[in-house]
Amino acid sequence: MTADIDFKALKAVLYSAVLSDVLDSFGRADQAMRPFVRPLDEDKVLFGRARTGLYANVYGITEGRNPYEVEIALVDDLVEDDIVVLACDGPTTRIAPWGELLTTAARCRGAGGCVTDGLVRDVRHIRRLGFPVFHGGIGPLDTKGRAEMTARDVPVECGGVRVEPGDLVFGDVDGVVVIPHALAGEVIAAALDKINGENRSREHLEQGMLLGEVYARYGIL
Repeated sequence: MTADIDFKALKAVLYSAVLSDVLDSFGRADQAMRPFVRPLDEDKVLFGRARTGLYANVYGITEGRNPYEVEIALVDDLVEDDIVVLACDGPTTRIAPWGELLTTAARCRGAGGCVTDGLVRDVRHIRRLGFPVFHGGIGPLDTKGRAEMTARDVPVECGGVRVEPGDLVFGDVDGVVVIPHALAGEVIAAALDKINGENRSREHLEQGMLLGEVYARYGIL
């Protein structure tokens, strides 16, 4: 169960490439988000459970209603180790769902980061807060009158990957990988085992052993 996962400890050990390799071996070859989804700060790593939001374009403001209602409800419901995943159908000039105030609120709720294939803004402030954010681009526009979150905690597609609430999301400088929640325990165990094998391989290579010999022994490259 994902409730038993020590995200903080694993975040210091795991990395996106090994998780992607392991998911390949499980027949899940499409779990890495497209390369345009990048970290605001390349030193930051995020790992936690997906809390999803689905955005749609709008073309005006309806008087008397709150266009941020669903968005606010999602952020106010965050708990420790939640990762906000905002699906905007890829980077556009219109949908910039994440900025400084949502970052501040999510950080104070204990959330572990945000991933969106849309745009982000208030970048200097977000970097100052040290909150991990992965984005599809940077732009100054407010979503008001341009886009709205239409649903939360529903299956979405973000950065080309299907994400369901409760899936595990890992992001580092190499990219973002989504681990289906049903496979979480097996994938993490296999990734830790592969990391041990890579460490042994590295030691032998540093000692001068030929790459072919190391690969024949450990089967890792």
